[in-house]
Amino acid sequence: MATYVSESRPMSNTLSADAKSGTVSPPSDRPSRPFKTIGLIGRLGSDKVVDSLQRLVTYLTAHDYSVLMEDRTATVLPHHGQPEASRRMLGELCDLVIVVGGDGSLLGAARALCRSGTLILGVNRGRLGFLTDISPDELETRVSEVLAGEFEVEERFLLDTVLYRNGVAVGNGDALNEVVLHPGKAVRMIEFELFIDGQFVYSQRSDGLIVATPTGSTAYALSGGGPIMHPKLDVVTLVPMFPHTLSSRPIVIDAASEIRIHIGETNQSYPHISCDGQTRAVAKPNDVLVITRKPERVQLVHPIGHNFYEVLRSKLGWSHRLGD
Repeated sequence: MATYVSESRPMSNTLSADAKSGTVSPPSDRPSRPFKTIGLIGRLGSDKVVDSLQRLVTYLTAHDYSVLMEDRTATVLPHHGQPEASRRMLGELCDLVIVVGGDGSLLGAARALCRSGTLILGVNRGRLGFLTDISPDELETRVSEVLAGEFEVEERFLLDTVLYRNGVAVGNGDALNEVVLHPGKAVRMIEFELFIDGQFVYSQRSDGLIVATPTGSTAYALSGGGPIMHPKLDVVTLVPMFPHTLSSRPIVIDAASEIRIHIGETNQSYPHISCDGQTRAVAKPNDVLVITRKPERVQLVHPIGHNFYEVLRSKLGWSHRLGD
C-alpha cells in the first residue's frame, strides 16, 4: 500500500492527484502507475554512476516509461538513445527525477527542482549518502517499488541568501544544507554582528558562522559541533566556527526567523558566503547578509519503511541494540 506524506503544492498535469495532494484514496481508486515520465541526473566523472544510469535506462524503457536524460549527464552516456533536457526543464516535464550520485549531487538537483516541486529519488553512489538512500545492489527492486506507488514523500526546506552592499543586492544563493560565512583562502578571523528578527544577538570574532537546516545538521554543521536535528523540525541552527570565546555556543531558532549578519567595518579580509559548499558571493566591510527560509520545499522520495534513526546508526557508526 502506498504511503504519502501531506504536502501543499499544485498538482502537475501528469502525476496522479493521490501522489501530489497528499491524500490516499481506496486501493481500487489508486492508479497502478503514479509516474509516467522519469528524469535521470547523474554525477559526472564516475564509472559506477554510469553503470547505474545504464541499468536505470534499461529497466525504465523495458517497462514502457518515458525517460528524459539531463543534458549534462548525457555527455557520459553518448549512446543512451533518450531525449535530453536541461535540469530546469526536467522539473517542468517529469513526474519523478532519479539522481544517481552522492549527497552533493542530490543537493544540486534539489536546488534546481524545488521551484517545480518535482519528486526526487536518490541512488547512492557516493560516500555516506544521508539523502541518497537506495543502494546500487537493490537498484531495480527499490525503484520498481517506488514506481508501483510504494513510497513516502518527505519535505525539506531550503535557505535563501542575499548579500546587500549599501542597500543594493550584490549576490544571492540558496542552500538545502547550509549557508556558511567564512574567510575563504585567508587565515584570518572575521568580525561580525548577528541579528535575529531585528534583535541584536551578539558581536563575534571567529572563523565564521554556519547557518544550517535540519538537512544540513548531519553535514558541515555536525563537524563544527552543531546538534543533529530531525528533518521534520522547522528550525535552523547557527554554529560558530572557532569563536574567540569559550562561551559562544550553537543556537537553534525558528526557521521563519530573519537572520542578518553585519560584516564588521574593521575586517582586513573579504569574507566568502558559500551555499552548500559553493561560493556565491564575497563580502566587503559593512555589507549585510540576510538569510531566510525559502517558500518552496524539496520533495524527497523514500522507499516504504525509511527510518531517520536507522540512517544515523548506519552512517555514523552508532551501536545497535543490546543483544543484536
